Amino acid sequence: MRVFGLAGWSGSGKTTLMVNLLPEIIARGITVSTVKHAHHEFDIDRPGKDSYEHRRAGATEVMISSASRWALMHELRGVKDPPLEMLIDHMSPVDLLLVEGFKWEAHPKIEVHRPVINKPLLQPDDPHIIAVASDKDLPKVNVPVLPLGDAVVITDFILDAVALNVV
Repeated sequence: MRVFGLAGWSGSGKTTLMVNLLPEIIARGITVSTVKHAHHEFDIDRPGKDSYEHRRAGATEVMISSASRWALMHELRGVKDPPLEMLIDHMSPVDLLLVEGFKWEAHPKIEVHRPVINKPLLQPDDPHIIAVASDKDLPKVNVPVLPLGDAVVITDFILDAVALNVV
């Protein structure tokens, strides 16, 4: 399974880009899954639901399943954030796993950068950032700068970077 990431500051457009890339990649016959890092506590469950009550009662893992989907919730209970590699081990095999966030991990990635949010580029300090996608020209960047609004160009770049041959 090939792994490629999108990194950048909050508000830079990582999720918007991800949502635009997915249909383009899938249209090329490539199976793709995603993993996203959340910086804040999140919950996909809610009080009053049986699965929530199972977790509240102390279960380490709760799996919920229906005819449409299943989800596995794992409570960390104070353990630090798991590394990306461990999370990948839980994913079913696909051609390409796109990673949103996890900017400190050592996988190839594109930095999503919008100067309007007034945050510095991550790229100079991360050798795993092999391109920057931006809505502005960035003449001082020493990796390819891709047009943030062009999912076709960015998809081509990603598939070339991970050497994924399109059928």
